[in-house]
This record gives sequence, structure tokens and C-alpha cells, in this order.
Amino acid sequence: MAMEFDLIPFDTRVEENGEGEKVDVSATSTRTFFCVMVITDQIEQESIDVSIWGSADGENWGAHPILKLPQQFYRGQTRAVLELVLRPEIKFIRARWELNRWGRVAPLPMFRLGLHLQEVPAMPQQVSPASVSAGS
Repeated sequence: MAMEFDLIPFDTRVEENGEGEKVDVSATSTRTFFCVMVITDQIEQESIDVSIWGSADGENWGAHPILKLPQQFYRGQTRAVLELVLRPEIKFIRARWELNRWGRVAPLPMFRLGLHLQEVPAMPQQVSPASVSAGS
């Protein structure tokens, strides 16, 4: 069964920098995830930067994210692939977000968003034409 979870629950309202709960991904078989971030509401003159961080122990998250989504200003969907095959030490992941507002001082920045991850299933083994004709 492929893993599927939210790093940021759908329609979460954020008004300041923060981070989500850690998720244990050690049970994943492919270590590859399709990420979909959906922004459902925002105000003008602001941006959000969302990144995914990895950890071997769930406590130490390193100095750099393992995936940084493109900076967003408006409502809509952003898709990305998180590939952990070359990072076998990573057992936990979490989302972090940073808000920026310019122009008028008030109100505070505000976004409503969600970040959903779904494990990409393993591709079936390809049968080569040579092996099919050799068995005939």
C-alpha cells in the first residue's frame, strides 16, 4: 500500500513563519513522493516559501531543505517530486513555511494552504522482446 499523507493539512491558515508535524517515511517502499501544494486563499502583497526538511532521527533537521517549492504569491496548485532514494538516512520529513509581506504594514500576512504527498508506486518490470522470443 502506497503512503499518502498531508505535511500541511488542507485549508490550514498561516499568519507567521512555522513548521508542520514530522512524518515517519521509513516504511516507504519507493522513497519517491508526488507533492501537491494548494493555496485556497491569500491577501495582496505577500509571498510564501514552503520547503520540506529531512531528518534521520526526527530531532536534527540539518541546515538545508531537501526540497524547496517555488515561491508563491497567489491561489493555485504547485506540484513537485520529492526523491529520497539517494538519501537513505532520512526517516522523517516535515514542512516549513516562511511568509513575507511588503507595502502596507497591516494586516499580517495570511495564506490558506495544504501540502499533500502521495508515494509514487514502483514501476512494473519491463519484459524485453529478447526474453519473450527466447521463451517461445
